[in-house]
Amino acid sequence: MLKKLIILLLVVFFSGVSAQKRIRELGLKPGVLQPGKQNSITDVAGVLVGHKTIIKGENIRTGVTAIIPYSGNLFQQKVPAAIFVGNGFGKLAGFTQVMELGNLETPIILTNTLNVSTGISALINYTLQQKGNEKIQSVNAVVGETNDGWLNDIRGRHIQESDVLEAIQKANGLVVEGNVGAGTGTTCFAFKGGIGTSSRKLPQSLGGYTVGVLVQTNFGGVLQVDGVPVGKELKKFSFSNQLLNNVDGSCMIVIATDAPLDSRNLERLAARAIIGVGRTGGIMSHGSGEYVIAFSTDLESRIQHQPESSMKNIPNLHNDYTSQLFLAAIEATEEAILNSLTMATTMKGNDGHQVESIPLDTLKDLLKKYNRIP
Repeated sequence: MLKKLIILLLVVFFSGVSAQKRIRELGLKPGVLQPGKQNSITDVAGVLVGHKTIIKGENIRTGVTAIIPYSGNLFQQKVPAAIFVGNGFGKLAGFTQVMELGNLETPIILTNTLNVSTGISALINYTLQQKGNEKIQSVNAVVGETNDGWLNDIRGRHIQESDVLEAIQKANGLVVEGNVGAGTGTTCFAFKGGIGTSSRKLPQSLGGYTVGVLVQTNFGGVLQVDGVPVGKELKKFSFSNQLLNNVDGSCMIVIATDAPLDSRNLERLAARAIIGVGRTGGIMSHGSGEYVIAFSTDLESRIQHQPESSMKNIPNLHNDYTSQLFLAAIEATEEAILNSLTMATTMKGNDGHQVESIPLDTLKDLLKKYNRIP
């Protein structure tokens, strides 16, 4: 009991103690479409998310986040997928095969830059050990990253394969946000960033589909919240002074939808997420990798590893009915990024560096000043 109490106190000390609230809890309702029940990527039925958060000593602040399209054998029943690159300064493993074949055959792992290889190895072992995969000899592991080296001893490469597997095993329908998993040591708009999520549920008149987004935020620019120039008002934005000059770092974005989209329209959907990044003031700087991975969970659209027929007959949403999904992806991406900020807490880490969380009371005052909330 004493050991658990000490660990809890350490986490509180290094992670900060400020209150965490999602952006809607501050009274703001970004966009015009309605969120799903949990306002999360897991509002898309079947999608699971798990974290492994690693906070040790004074210098280790990192982790792993796993996104699983559904709980079955993903290698044997692959899902349609696509990837869009906003700025390619990053290390997204498995990118070319997803783009070539248009499908995803492993969970998606997010972690830090120097532990991508660990994620690959863990995903390969995870897939090889699944029942039904005894004879497979190739696995396209998809692993994305951002660089958490400001708060984390990234050169120590502290993530182990067991940490990746634990994140997968812990995956469930409740997504924790802020300083968790792959977002443990990240920085966004010179504030503490992290993991954020959001969703949009289309009305039946527009198809009734759900679009969910999860982000790992570690990038810069001039923060805007629903158009309010928060970064400018707080005099805390990229290039405002030398201390806040770093705009690099990256943003990983994962989009899930239950709409029956093929890889071509999933890529179009993924491209719209970059508009969501722009809405928050992100500038996709030279050294920042903005990658969007999109997949469909539609049951009839799954792709058999060993097809029973040479022909495929699957549903495919008409181009004319994709625009509402595009809007949903833009809004959910914007809100997920904001949630990653407002759910994060101040953190002290590597070499004594400290990144403050965004001050929620001040943010709320600014939203009132610009008539965004009553």
